[in-house]
Amino acid sequence: MITRLATESDVDGILQLQSINLLTNLSVAELAEGFVTTPITDAQVKTAIAKKGVFVVENNNKIAGYVFAADWDYFSQWAIFPYMVSRFPQLQFEGTEITVHNTFEYGPICIEKSLRGSNALPDLFEIMRSHLVDLFPVGITFINRLNQRSLAAHTRKLNLQIIDEFEFNNSSYYTLAFLTKI
Repeated sequence: MITRLATESDVDGILQLQSINLLTNLSVAELAEGFVTTPITDAQVKTAIAKKGVFVVENNNKIAGYVFAADWDYFSQWAIFPYMVSRFPQLQFEGTEITVHNTFEYGPICIEKSLRGSNALPDLFEIMRSHLVDLFPVGITFINRLNQRSLAAHTRKLNLQIIDEFEFNNSSYYTLAFLTKI
């Protein structure tokens, strides 16, 4: 298993893994295994890769996991992110006020089912964090309240902290934060 910065040759694998795990493509029973909320197009993946904002897990020569991490300008193209940003003035984490200038969005993240519970998530998180530590002191993400598997993985394995809860488009979410310096 290799974790690394994504390249354009990874786009098809990222999109295939996304399709398998996208909320809108899963049955109610499959949702309990975890899911991806935000659909990202081919062009959007390529833009994020060009910004050095996509990291992958490669296993047996195929993409088995990915994470996006970028500034709020990139993520503003999805309506949920400007809404999250509008809530920042009331938030802080570890004594740091949350702003668009000192934070970035971490996610979506997806790990193929066969690697869930392995070191894939911590390894992917660590390569992402190490690439952004000099740019931002705090990372922010959101998790759909229905995605209890992801919430448990992020709070137990990665020690992310819930700093907010919100409703958007008839769904409930947690906002989580982490320090990039360890």
